[in-house]
Amino acid sequence: MKYTLSINISNRKHPIIIESGLFQTIGNRLGEHFAGKKIALITDETIINVYGNFIRKQLDASQCQWDIIVLPEGDENKSFESLSIIYKRLVDFQLTRDDVIVALGGGVTGDLSGFAAATFLRGVNFVQIPTTLIGQVDSSFGGKNAVNIPEGKNLVGTFYQPSYVFIDPDFIKTLSDFHMANGMAEIIKYACIADADLFQDLIRMNNHRNAELIESVIYRCCLIKKQLIEQDEKEQGVRMLTNFGHTLGHAIENLYGRAYGHGQAVAIGMQTITEHSERRGLSGINTSAMLREVLTVYGLPVELPSGTDKDILAEAVMKDKKRRGNKINLVLIDKIGKGYLYPIEQTEFRSFID
Repeated sequence: MKYTLSINISNRKHPIIIESGLFQTIGNRLGEHFAGKKIALITDETIINVYGNFIRKQLDASQCQWDIIVLPEGDENKSFESLSIIYKRLVDFQLTRDDVIVALGGGVTGDLSGFAAATFLRGVNFVQIPTTLIGQVDSSFGGKNAVNIPEGKNLVGTFYQPSYVFIDPDFIKTLSDFHMANGMAEIIKYACIADADLFQDLIRMNNHRNAELIESVIYRCCLIKKQLIEQDEKEQGVRMLTNFGHTLGHAIENLYGRAYGHGQAVAIGMQTITEHSERRGLSGINTSAMLREVLTVYGLPVELPSGTDKDILAEAVMKDKKRRGNKINLVLIDKIGKGYLYPIEQTEFRSFID
């Protein structure tokens, strides 16, 4: 099955192509769209170790001049130090605005590549080829990119739309359980904020890696995000719904480092905020129980780490980039499939999670 979506933002269109086996002919596809241009492909050490020879053959098949930039893995490498390496290589390669940067990998690779594409020469063409589930359903499109600084995650970034997004669900077959669960957290997020039928389908899937079902799920998540970002590219309104679980999730990541993957932290954030919103009558009865059930099915944590100091957690939330003045826009769910924004004063957040 092949799915194609067109993202229409600011009088520009760019396609998202979802197709199993797509990566097997990626060189020809890149050559078709960027004939005569230079390709700077940015990837990570694991991808190059597994697919290195194949990637080189595909780049040769594109009949474009190419270079491969390999970066270390891990969120701690989503930094200005990594960016400086990328910039130097792009200068050495004499990349121009007419050429293209291709991101092949997960969220870290996509963020760094997108930031580099947005800022090098004030903007060059950019293509995303996400290899993780979290990238395929969420981070590879929509234009957001960011790097971390010591003060917090994703505090420096841009909005910069890719020219193309190529999604091959076959990459999911080789994902570790850890990376699979991280991606499932984002899928559950989309079901919670906008698709009750998807939520029920996830329960029925029962954590089975059915390739055909996963392909359909990826498409449904992309469709939800497409509809939100076309209304609100710069995240001033409805697009903020995609941050369900992320306000607490990012705080957990900042406090506990690599102890939790992004999806795991978001899962805890979704569950925690929903339990507290339900107690206050801001979410329907049994909403948190339903969410807990599906998160547990997919092996995701649902409790704050033992011994978490909520005062310190609240302080970490205050650094969140999604603040607006003295308010935090919490994303809550009225019921499964219907998210909404709930602004509260920063001073009220600590009592909200009591």
